Amino acid sequence: MHTLAEGLRLPTNGLDYAILAIYFVVVLGIGFAARASVRTSLDFFLSGRSLPAWVTGLAFVAANLGATEILGMAATGAQYGVAVVHWYWIGAIPAMVFLGLVMMPFYYRSKVRSVPEFLLQRFDKSAHLLSSVLFAFAAILIAGVNLYALSIVVEALLGWPQWVAIVVAGLFVLVYITIGGLSSAIYNEVLQFFVILAALIPLTVLGLKRVGGWDAMSDSLTKQHGGDFMTAWGGTGIGDANPLGANWLTIILGLGFVLSFGYWTTNFAEVQRALSAKNLSAAKRTPLIAAFPKIFIVFAVMIPGLVAAVIVPKIGTPDSDLTYNDAIPLLMQELLPNGVLGIAVTGLLAAFMAGMAANVSSFNTVFTTDIWQRYVVKDKPDAYYLRFGRLITAIGVLASIGTAFIAASFSNIMSYLQTLFSFFNVPMFVVFIIGMFWKRASMKSGVWGLVAGTGAAMINYFWIYKGGIIDIPSDQGANFVSAIVGFVAGAVVMVAVTLFTAPKPEAELAGLVYGTESPDPDEAADEADSAWYRKPALLGWGAVVLAAVCYIPYSL
Repeated sequence: MHTLAEGLRLPTNGLDYAILAIYFVVVLGIGFAARASVRTSLDFFLSGRSLPAWVTGLAFVAANLGATEILGMAATGAQYGVAVVHWYWIGAIPAMVFLGLVMMPFYYRSKVRSVPEFLLQRFDKSAHLLSSVLFAFAAILIAGVNLYALSIVVEALLGWPQWVAIVVAGLFVLVYITIGGLSSAIYNEVLQFFVILAALIPLTVLGLKRVGGWDAMSDSLTKQHGGDFMTAWGGTGIGDANPLGANWLTIILGLGFVLSFGYWTTNFAEVQRALSAKNLSAAKRTPLIAAFPKIFIVFAVMIPGLVAAVIVPKIGTPDSDLTYNDAIPLLMQELLPNGVLGIAVTGLLAAFMAGMAANVSSFNTVFTTDIWQRYVVKDKPDAYYLRFGRLITAIGVLASIGTAFIAASFSNIMSYLQTLFSFFNVPMFVVFIIGMFWKRASMKSGVWGLVAGTGAAMINYFWIYKGGIIDIPSDQGANFVSAIVGFVAGAVVMVAVTLFTAPKPEAELAGLVYGTESPDPDEAADEADSAWYRKPALLGWGAVVLAAVCYIPYSL
């Protein structure tokens, strides 16, 4: 990721810094308030499974509102146009609904504390240990993206040295997670959700006003980039050229199925929010509630990217000193008055901190419960693992600082994140989906499916794409292909290994495979959960239909 242009320095004043200071005070206050509820390791890692659905739902979507969402999606809009909606309406909503309606009952009833722990119950220790290591590594890489992006944005916008921004943001995330655990992270994510919207909505409205409204902006971008730039599916026929460098098949299979389902259904940074819900009904509704704001957030990140492409027609090209990642900071500089500017800066910092906190809190859970407690130091009192969880949180933050600069080679941070997802989330998804729906899948097929899927995705990206063996027009197109290759390789190897190795005894699959009954009865649902508007099926299918309807204006 290239540094932001020096000319983007913001004219901040005392009012803006006061707003920023108030936010940091509130963040720490929430952390100290949450400390009173942390008495056991379950309280620290999963909020004691006590939170209501509306809190976990907003935290679920806020945890995704990190560097990827704000800078990355605006950059994607400036670079690829309206095609950015695919990451939301086909690349998120169906998978979020599938998680809520189909997969959360398996996760929640099995009483697992993490996603890798489910693989221990369904397969064996080898699949569990490998998935734990892969997830912990990926979580630190992704947390580093948020921290690095924050540092270069703060340096360019406010003039702070990068190391100051890294230390300040890392310190605040470290303090409020170490003190209050997951509850602190989740309640701060709810706050951050509203702060981020308060930053993005004025930017979107004023940006549209600056370029003369949607129609004027559309006409301008169509003249610059062609008619397909302002449509979702234009030019996506197989063999056709389009800004995204992908066809409808790779969009649907690569992004809409493999990448999105791999991310939303197995990424513990998201699933952890649902596991902290107070009962199964609340856990199922967590991603379904999150789906509705997710449908509309695309406008608040896509439109600023499109506006930036109008204001600076050559953005992201060698003829401009602005990269695609500069879209949001450019509009902040151009459009926002003091006061509103302070809210926008606070919202941007909140986004980075939410993304980093989500990954650090999931990392400390997986490392403590799945690696340290399971394989290194066993059978210690619960207080020991609570202390160790706090220690590993500090180590995770320090490691994130170290991994942050790996993102430096990517001009679009969304490309970097999608690359990581194709390597780590997609292989885990194929193992989950086959394990959940095929009783015969053997114990050893899990670990070999992970190895094959991860290896195939990396070979496709680094050797076949980067090596020029196959010409793929863009990094994003290559990520879609890598995801498909990783999924197919993992699935084929799982089937092959299953044919030659022993299945898990059927008695041990109760509640872990579709069509089996959980040995433990469900806890009693709250009486309020019977209300019609809380029905998971209604929420889920309502979100899918709404997302499909949103496609219509951009598909004509």
